[in-house]
Amino acid sequence: MDTVLTGVRRVDHIGVTVPDLEAAHDFFVRVLGCDYLYRLGPFADSGHWMSEHLGVDDTTVMRQLRFYRLGGQAIFEVFRYDAADQNAVPPRNSDVGGHHIALYVDDLDGAVAALLAEGIEVLGEPTTSRGPSEGQRWVYFLSPWGLQFELVSYPHGKAFDHDPAAFD
Repeated sequence: MDTVLTGVRRVDHIGVTVPDLEAAHDFFVRVLGCDYLYRLGPFADSGHWMSEHLGVDDTTVMRQLRFYRLGGQAIFEVFRYDAADQNAVPPRNSDVGGHHIALYVDDLDGAVAALLAEGIEVLGEPTTSRGPSEGQRWVYFLSPWGLQFELVSYPHGKAFDHDPAAFD
């Protein structure tokens, strides 16, 4: 099958805008276990750079961005913007542009217990998947600013991993 983009190897990083960098730092480092890497900023421009390159209003100021690494691989690029037209309510999964970040854990129940002990909102109880995803359990939780995360675990693989032909 031909693809439009060739040479794509992996996801490089995930960018997240937050209302409070210090609270986000605590969440990414202490709660999720990320390594803090470095910070940049502030960035502003008197012309049209912000709208041309970032798709935001030209008067927007990127106060600071910080980089974090999770599990030796995933990179989170965490922004704090000042923007007159900023929407402070994160989208739900059902909203256009809705999203979540899924994190694999070895012990789903232990991870949920740790989040609850920290006062972090967990959405419902862990769900056991069926069909091609049988063998997986998952649950959503919210960051302090409302970004949706998912914990997933499938220590023995998913049904699809064991018999892909059964799920054509």
